[in-house]
Amino acid sequence: MSSINELMSDRGSRVGSSSCNRKVAGSSPGSDSKDSILEPLSFPDQPADTSSAPGVQCPGSEPLVCLFCSESIPLPQKDVLLRHLLMEHKLVIADVKLIADLRKYLLYWKGRFLEQPVTDFCSVIKTNSTGPVEKQEDYFLLCDVLPEDRVLREKLQQKRLEEVLEQQQKERDDCSFHRLCMFCSEEFTGNRSSLLNHMAREHSFSIGLPDNIVYCSEFLDTLQDKLDSLQCLYCEKTFRDKTTLKDHMRKKAHRRINAKNHEYDRFYVINYLELGKTWEEVQSEDDRELADDEDDDWSDWQAHPVSAVCLFCDHQSETLEQIYAHMKEAHGFDLHHLKTELNLKFYQQVKLVNFIRRQIHQSRCYSCMRTFDCRADALRHITTEGHVMKLPEMSAWDQPQYYFPTYENDALLCTLSDSEEGDGDEEHRGEEIPVIAEDISNLRALKQSSVLKQLLKERGALRRETRGRCRNSLLSNFLFYPHF
Repeated sequence: MSSINELMSDRGSRVGSSSCNRKVAGSSPGSDSKDSILEPLSFPDQPADTSSAPGVQCPGSEPLVCLFCSESIPLPQKDVLLRHLLMEHKLVIADVKLIADLRKYLLYWKGRFLEQPVTDFCSVIKTNSTGPVEKQEDYFLLCDVLPEDRVLREKLQQKRLEEVLEQQQKERDDCSFHRLCMFCSEEFTGNRSSLLNHMAREHSFSIGLPDNIVYCSEFLDTLQDKLDSLQCLYCEKTFRDKTTLKDHMRKKAHRRINAKNHEYDRFYVINYLELGKTWEEVQSEDDRELADDEDDDWSDWQAHPVSAVCLFCDHQSETLEQIYAHMKEAHGFDLHHLKTELNLKFYQQVKLVNFIRRQIHQSRCYSCMRTFDCRADALRHITTEGHVMKLPEMSAWDQPQYYFPTYENDALLCTLSDSEEGDGDEEHRGEEIPVIAEDISNLRALKQSSVLKQLLKERGALRRETRGRCRNSLLSNFLFYPHF
């Protein structure tokens, strides 16, 4: 899926960047604000896309400013400002959650937009590009494909990292810590490690090694507030009284925090180390670096299940054949038939799927564009009116805005492929190509000058250089993994 979004983010060229792969440029022309989708949705009960790092921004007292007007919004209400930028100024900022200091980021670009027009910096996405000129709209995408934006994000990230490491060192050296244990009310003074080690040893509750944690007091306040609200720290269910909660956490072994709750991410140093990466990705990369260069044994490799979700219901399947068969049998929708009948290329299939997803999400029939009060009514209409396989004119859905996925973890998009007509062409093409025997009279010279040998040599040199940089980098000194 990265290639689809890269295509959109760099004015049609493919650029290796993951920063633009989740923001939606805007709604269809003429739609009202409730139809706007600021970010892709996410299917429930599925692993979240880990291509994005957790939000580690700290709430501040200074407001966020609009890039074009005098509008200002408090940081906790940043979604209000993002909607304002989209609806009033038709601008989307990619991967806002990865920006270490959003206020400084906005102030920088506000100044730059006063100096030069927005088109000098942003990718332009035209909606309804094949329709009448009066119905076309331009949306602007500000992302780190632009080198200036990338440098700004990295500088803000580095500044935030320095602040976090300074705070962490203060907490390490602080001997004025004073707090009660949240489980037995025993009093602890001195260093924070005494309390954390006590809870791990006496109550089997560990939030990680003390040196892994930053903003420790605020972290403990957050946990205490949840317990005071009679909420389990792991499953996050609420109970009727404190005794029932304690029994639940003890019997279910729920004396731990929910690692999938990103509310806790800002309390672990590792989440500040690399721009756009979660601690799982950093750890995974570190493990790969330690692996032997020649260890290419794939014998125990297993593919991850697809877990694709049906276009019309919540049914999930772990194989491509199953999800396609389900949609055909349960809903009468044959994607293979449409691909063949309309001769759809890969990107057209992507836009069609995203178009159908968005219309159904907005309780609208994708065939006649009639809107209903709820999704169930829209699906009932689509079935009873025979609109399942009746698509609107191609100009309605073959639009640039549908490159963006409606659901960021939509595995159905990964199952799409180009037309199968090319397979037969390859077979016939191979029959027409004459085969010329290779001259191996000077095999030693061929081996010494082979391209593969040179590539392998360069690959080894690059890995040695990378290891050298890692050993001397800040990561080697401050890489701590949370132990939940």
